Amino acid sequence: MLLNPFEIDAFNVVSLTDSINILPNTYGRVRELNLMPGKGVRTRAVVVEEKHGVLNLLPTQPPGSPGTTGNRAKRKVRSLTVPHIPHDDVILPAEYEGIRAFGSETDMAALAQVMNDHLETMRAKHAITLEHLRMGALKGVILDADASTIYNLYTEFEITQKVVDFLLGTAATNIQTKCFEVARHIEDNLKGEVMSGVRALISQEFFDKLIAHAKVRDVFANHSAALDRLGGDPRKNFIFGGIIFEEYRGVATDPDGTSRRFIASGEGHAYPEGTMNTFKTIFAPADFVETANTLGIELYAKQELRKFGRGIDLHTQSNPLPLCYRPGVLVKIHSSN
Repeated sequence: MLLNPFEIDAFNVVSLTDSINILPNTYGRVRELNLMPGKGVRTRAVVVEEKHGVLNLLPTQPPGSPGTTGNRAKRKVRSLTVPHIPHDDVILPAEYEGIRAFGSETDMAALAQVMNDHLETMRAKHAITLEHLRMGALKGVILDADASTIYNLYTEFEITQKVVDFLLGTAATNIQTKCFEVARHIEDNLKGEVMSGVRALISQEFFDKLIAHAKVRDVFANHSAALDRLGGDPRKNFIFGGIIFEEYRGVATDPDGTSRRFIASGEGHAYPEGTMNTFKTIFAPADFVETANTLGIELYAKQELRKFGRGIDLHTQSNPLPLCYRPGVLVKIHSSN
């Protein structure tokens, strides 16, 4: 009897999906920072409710007096569609020809490795795509692979983006004051949220200008010397003016073969750390019959036998929507000179 090894349970949609989700994901600084943890939803459209709560100081009253009445918060509801990102590949018979006896399962481990190799490559592509989307949410403008806009969070939430010019080309610039301006803006726009600090992911050009500035140079020299003794990278976690500055070098190739940097030259993006519910990645379910109305997960994988058994088609997909629920806390930093 002719046995198709890809018809057994080890290669069904559940097993393949489990496999691709446990494969190591070595790329993505935003993921490493756990800035936008995932949350599964059951539909492809999500509703974001904005409440402009009013906080008032409560006046003292004589005993027995009626209490003051709270103002009802104003609400705005927006519906957002979760992007659908499918990716396909194929396993040809030549890739596993000769590694098993005809009609037997004695070398299933080798067959599984062929499948695993393809899944690992596909996962890496989804991982870099998710990092790109998350960085877009951190910047306030979520871009597609071709640099077209999926969502402009500033437009959606009807707010103006905060931009701080550090003027790093001017020796007299008070960089600490610039840092305070960034931190104060973020604090003012937390809207009841909490934070543990402020981090700025910056381009290498901004980082080089920052550490070369007359008012920063000595501080960075001490920081670098301390890390040299510990074996650390001085480009990571450099604290100045209450902000953690970190060089970010995320880059990927778009469908046309153009290399795209996730942070533009000479720019950076500051945001609050340690928040409770400001950043999230929404995962919608796959468009499979078996996943309808289930909670979405990060990645799905499925395989299907080609016509006449001339190979195996592999399909993976992710349906992610990274969001910053308070775009007012996002600050773009740059230097105009």
